[in-house]
Amino acid sequence: MWLFFTLATTFIWGLAELFYKKGARPNEKYAHLKICISVGFVMGLHAIFTLLTKDIGYDPENLIRYLPVSLFYVISMAFSFFGMRFIEESISDPIENTSGAIAALLCVIFLHEKLEFPSIAAILIIAVGVVGVGFLENTGSTKRSDKIGKKMAIIAFAMPFMYAILDAFGSFLDIFYLDEVESSPLVNITEDTIEEVANTSYELTFAFVAIILYIFIRLRGVKYEIPKQRDKILAAICETAGQFTYVFAMSGNGAIAAPIISAVCVVSLILSRIFLKEKLTKNQYFFIFMVIVGILILAVIEGD
Repeated sequence: MWLFFTLATTFIWGLAELFYKKGARPNEKYAHLKICISVGFVMGLHAIFTLLTKDIGYDPENLIRYLPVSLFYVISMAFSFFGMRFIEESISDPIENTSGAIAALLCVIFLHEKLEFPSIAAILIIAVGVVGVGFLENTGSTKRSDKIGKKMAIIAFAMPFMYAILDAFGSFLDIFYLDEVESSPLVNITEDTIEEVANTSYELTFAFVAIILYIFIRLRGVKYEIPKQRDKILAAICETAGQFTYVFAMSGNGAIAAPIISAVCVVSLILSRIFLKEKLTKNQYFFIFMVIVGILILAVIEGD
């Protein structure tokens, strides 16, 4: 069953990226905030469901203790949603998935871990691919700056990178929170509940952020009408459903599941090409596939 949940997670998260992109309308000023509200709402419901149906011994203090990690993840997603308004999903998703490589580098820098040559080679492949995409982006291969202005084009293109960096720091901090029960800053946890306690804390934090953002847009005179947020809510449902299947995927054979799930950027690329009709140049596709290959190699190596 773990293989079924692995493939399901990969497809569901790829589908989430598609709906995120559809919901991030360029002409809707607060579209990225409305996506955050949608995700926070659905995650909040899932957190409440978990607390009511599972005995994980959740201590509310963990909401505060896990807050640094939660905020890295929440803010990174907000940056991602903003960038989606202007950047093709085919470009942004592979860049965002370099967070794993950045997290590996953080472990080398701060934890003095050593990388084997294959891991170094994979990171270099990713770096060349990202630089190549960035070079083409800034040498007139796209007409983005003509549509939204040079300044906004630069800001928008920076968003996937901001996501990757912040998400990597979140993953890096998770090492301290989830690696060992005895040394974890979380309280009232066991080997069986530590991941669900952390995930519930993250979901509750996202829910609180969603409430704050909802109040903010309402004060700005912006309405959040549920019938008009279909794509945003579908994206949120897929995101949360993917988290649910992810747990079962990793509990079966994580060493094989992890690299398969990392192929979500491939699924996203295919879905964007089919349903969003995104078209890139051959050079852009070449560098994007370099990034994807590097990510898959790193995932396989780290999974062994």
